[in-house]
Amino acid sequence: MDRLKQIESFVAVALKGSLTAAAAADGVAPAVIGRRIDALEERLGVKLLVRTTRRISLTHEGSAFLEDAQRILADLSSAEASVSAGGIKASGHLRITAPAGFGRRHVAPLVPRFVADHPEVSLSLNLSDHLVDLVNEGFDCAVRVGDLPDSSLVSVRLAENRRLCVASPAYLAERGRPLQPGDVTRHACLTLSSEASQTRGWAFTVDGQVVHVRPPARLDCSDGQVLHAWCLEGLGLAWRSWWEVAADVRAGRLISVLDEFAAPPNGIYAVFAQRKHQPLRLRLWLDFLKNHYADPAYWQALAMSAEPAIDPRVAAA
Repeated sequence: MDRLKQIESFVAVALKGSLTAAAAADGVAPAVIGRRIDALEERLGVKLLVRTTRRISLTHEGSAFLEDAQRILADLSSAEASVSAGGIKASGHLRITAPAGFGRRHVAPLVPRFVADHPEVSLSLNLSDHLVDLVNEGFDCAVRVGDLPDSSLVSVRLAENRRLCVASPAYLAERGRPLQPGDVTRHACLTLSSEASQTRGWAFTVDGQVVHVRPPARLDCSDGQVLHAWCLEGLGLAWRSWWEVAADVRAGRLISVLDEFAAPPNGIYAVFAQRKHQPLRLRLWLDFLKNHYADPAYWQALAMSAEPAIDPRVAAA
């Protein structure tokens, strides 16, 4: 019996909830669907469905297999569509993760455009500053900002990321400007407590070498947007990405200090498990990000914004 038909019949029964509905969709008798399911369970050596006279439910093994089976069928459909007459046509489901702050501003707004271009693709976006395990947590791609830890994952550099040490005019008027990187240790500092970021401290260039300063944390938070809000309120120095604070610096709401000691830019990356055998939808998503982030006008628009990036009263609430 055809293995693919077995998998297709299993997915149809699991999604439709009955042999009869799956059989009607396939144009065969319910008994045919039943034999395919029996053959699949025998070949795998596990029970996938619990069938009673009233209902059909998935076993634990069936639930796990359903997710993989759906992905296999979607990948097959995508592969066929990519070489069929009529050109490239992606389908299936993408699971993407990105840091919370960057993802809100620079990934989430792009998603509607991407799915509008590819209407047969669905997408889940996870926004978290937790460093997810792409393979074990089932993500197709991560957007990551900053230095990447050593791993077997493949990374593609999408854009540069520059960090600024910033503070509000009110804070600097009260506490003075730091003149050397070491001076930040004598200031109230707002630090990111996320285990995934800034583990080595704030980076500066001194005598041609990159040095890392671990500032004392007056306040720390796992959410960078909250740190940004606190900084706008005058609570201390913060080390934030240019894409986050550019509009505030231009508008005078924040002042960049220690610019002469700025470290070289690090990167904004797309990270994924392997380069070979990528589903079409993932290849198109990577190209989509590269095309947007490689456009200088995309980033220049940030500094031209006249409105505050966030409302401190809302973000700190």
